[in-house]
Order: sequence, then C-alpha cells, then structure tokens
Amino acid sequence: MNDRDCVRFLQEMLPRLHLRWRGFRRVRRQVCRRLQRRLTQLQLADLAAYRQHLDRHHAEWDVFDACCRITISRFFRDRHIYRLLEQDVLPQLAAQAREHARPGLRIWSAGCGSGEEPYSLSILWLHSTDPASRQTGLDILATDADPGALRRALCACYPFSSVRDLPSDWLDAAFYPSDGEYCLHDHYRQTVRFSQHDIRSAAPDGPFDLVLCRNLAFTYFDDGLQRQAAGHIAAVLRPGGLLVLGAHEHLPDDLAGFVPWQAGLPLYRRVPV
Repeated sequence: MNDRDCVRFLQEMLPRLHLRWRGFRRVRRQVCRRLQRRLTQLQLADLAAYRQHLDRHHAEWDVFDACCRITISRFFRDRHIYRLLEQDVLPQLAAQAREHARPGLRIWSAGCGSGEEPYSLSILWLHSTDPASRQTGLDILATDADPGALRRALCACYPFSSVRDLPSDWLDAAFYPSDGEYCLHDHYRQTVRFSQHDIRSAAPDGPFDLVLCRNLAFTYFDDGLQRQAAGHIAAVLRPGGLLVLGAHEHLPDDLAGFVPWQAGLPLYRRVPV
C-alpha cells in the first residue's frame, strides 16, 4: 500500500463513519499502518479488496473504525492550556464548588488515550500554588473507546517522549524510573479512575464541573457527529462549567448551550438554553 492509495481510500471511506478526512490528513500514517496490518491479517492484496471486504462483512466496519483511533498524546500537551487551567480555570471552579458546598470538583477527560491528560491534571492539581484549591477534593473520570489505551493508562509508565513537556521539578516529583520508562507514583493516580466509553455514546453519569474533549470529536468527526458529541457533553456539564477543546479546535457554528470563556481560546462555558 502506498500513501496515495491510502489517502484515496480514506477520503472515500471516512465519511461513511461520519469522520472527516481533513482531521486525519497529518496523522494518516498511523491509520495507514493499521490498515496494512489488517490487510495482512485478512490476506487481502490491496485496499480495493478491503473495500469489497467491508461491503460484504458489516462487522468489519467496527474494525475499520478502531483503525481510525488516533493515539498521539503526551503530558502537558498544549502547555499554555494547562497553565490557564492551573492559574485561572481550576481556582474559579474550586471556588464555585466551595460556594455551593460541594465536596470537590468532578472532571471528565473524554478520549483520555493512555492517561496522559488526566494524570497531567492530577499532577497540576497536587502541585497547585492555590491553597484553597488544594483543600478542595478532586475526582477525574477518564474515558476512552480503546481498551488497549486504557490498559496502558492503568500501567502508567511512559517513555521520555511522553513526559518531556512537564516542568522538570514536577517530573522528578511525580515519576520514578523503571526499565527505561517513567512510572507515575501512586499518589498521583488516586484521583483518576478509568472507564471504557465512546464519546459518540450517551455521556457517563454527571454532573461535571469541567470536561476536556481535546483533539478528538472536534477534529475527526463530521459536523453532525460533532453536534451529537457536544450534546452529550452539554447534558452532563453543570451550568457555569467549562468545556476545553484542543488548541486548534472550535465548536460548530451556532451551537446552543455554550459561549466562549475568553476570546481566542478553545474554552467554552455551559449556559442554560
């Protein structure tokens, strides 16, 4: 399979999963490698034969869908977003929780991959310079559709490339070396629980004060599926709570229930419709 053939195949077939090619353009090689492995498993000659296989075997669409899950992530990805969470967002949400006599913050990390995002939040929280925030409880629900990614998240050991963006003092405090990897101390794992869940399904039980859905639905889904995912999130996000997208993502135009938290940033506040 060459790159041109894979691109042509994805451009044709992704819309049938309500996914958009534009989101996959830069990361397509990960999908193409998986497709090549699948062709080998099925002993198919090329993508034309795989297209016929999809037409004849409906269950294969689930396999193709799994091939399209992008697993690129790292700790503190989009560092400026984490700084904003640390300095402004989390202290404000913690203050709201205390004002309403709630025991702590509930956060949903949707599409958590191998755990880099929710564990980054735990590290950030436990190293917060805001004393009032540290006195507020924290519960992070981290979900992903990929069971393999969740197994890696529960292991919580990572190569240096995954942790390189962490501040050096946080890296030293939160991780210990093991067999050439960096493994997260148990103290930072206690606030995070994992569950298998697809953002295209109904949301897990809320309500949540903060939802992170970054570099997932609003990059790879088509407009209709984006609106469906946003509806699932809106159903479990408290009024006044915040939704965080990826650095280059935005919500669909004219979507009710959300307003920008601050111009130019991928953060949205939940408002009554």
